[in-house]
Amino acid sequence: MKKNLTVLLFVLCLSKVSSQVIFGNNAGTASDKTSVLMEFPNTGNKGLILPYVTDKSAISTAGSIILDASVPTAAKVKYYNGTTWVDLSVQPADVSSYLGIQPSSRENPTAKVIIGNSTSAADGVLVLESTNKAMVLPIVPSYQSIVNPAPGTMALVDNGGIKTLAVYNGVQWSFWSY
Repeated sequence: MKKNLTVLLFVLCLSKVSSQVIFGNNAGTASDKTSVLMEFPNTGNKGLILPYVTDKSAISTAGSIILDASVPTAAKVKYYNGTTWVDLSVQPADVSSYLGIQPSSRENPTAKVIIGNSTSAADGVLVLESTNKAMVLPIVPSYQSIVNPAPGTMALVDNGGIKTLAVYNGVQWSFWSY
């Protein structure tokens, strides 16, 4: 685990040089690499796990996505649109047992990894800073292919052309199609 964390930190530090990070392989999923800051391969059945946040009052950056565990027995996946928190979950979930495995020490509020630029005014642990590039979520053929998802898991389901954002709150998957 310590080795994996060290490798991840090394890759994130190198991202300042390349301004693009592909986790899992060197190909990723985006056909046009000029519009991508961070992406994942489509060869795995994994999602991105959102941070578990027990106090979201200090989060003021639009676009922040979290697993809101401020009430551990009623956790929900949410994103901040710049004004209010928008619920992406259908129902709440009890994530109390998962909070016990989270680090108990407070984070350094000024520490962050920035991909896409050397500085950013945005608050966050991982900040994707670009005016013309985005993150490509992990793409899976079915949400059911993610075995034992953790609360806060997020992926893009590509089911033969129909693309759906899938978020897992610890009990139930919620889906957002476009």
